[in-house]
Amino acid sequence: MRIVIGEDDALLREGLALLLAAEGLDVVATAADADALLAAVDEHRPDVAIVDVRMPPTHTDEGIRAAVQARRTHPDLAVLVLSAYVEQAFATDLLAGGAGRVGYLLKERVGRVEEFLEALHRVAAGGTAVDPEVVAQLLTRTRTDAGLDRLSAREREVLGLMAEGLGNSAIAARLVVSDGAVHKHIRSIFAKLDLAPTDEADRRVSAVLRYLRVG
Repeated sequence: MRIVIGEDDALLREGLALLLAAEGLDVVATAADADALLAAVDEHRPDVAIVDVRMPPTHTDEGIRAAVQARRTHPDLAVLVLSAYVEQAFATDLLAGGAGRVGYLLKERVGRVEEFLEALHRVAAGGTAVDPEVVAQLLTRTRTDAGLDRLSAREREVLGLMAEGLGNSAIAARLVVSDGAVHKHIRSIFAKLDLAPTDEADRRVSAVLRYLRVG
């Protein structure tokens, strides 16, 4: 896996590079600002870009805007966004795109090395990875979706894990139930949300967006 890191904090940037190199991953470039990040992506064509939301010069949204631009230029690029705290607008913008190969994690998750690496590999493989704390904070808003009100407590739990980007087997392991039970809950979720039986991947995205109220 070839990786470019965009992070203005030198200590975190170099720490990430060392961590990834120790895991046998190829960090082909690091960048301290958005322009350098875009140049590195153009030059090295990495598999994944790990990007801080806030980068110089204004430390507002340069990182996320650079990530969006990089994805537009290189559609196969996976992006794992890191943020010091939950930025709801940025998180929902990423999720509302409906595409895979994207993740949004709090920086504190990097210290939990196994979780961080699992999220990185999931995003690189075409999936999504959303920090549980991001999901929790997005769910604090008032809902008006009648379909969601029909979900049972267990179905909400399953849908919350889907929102984190977990597949059926991972959800089953987390809840200590069978894969079949998870499949049954997901079918019920689709039915209660009136999601037509077309492509299951599309229905999963639609269900998650409804759950997070970004669709």
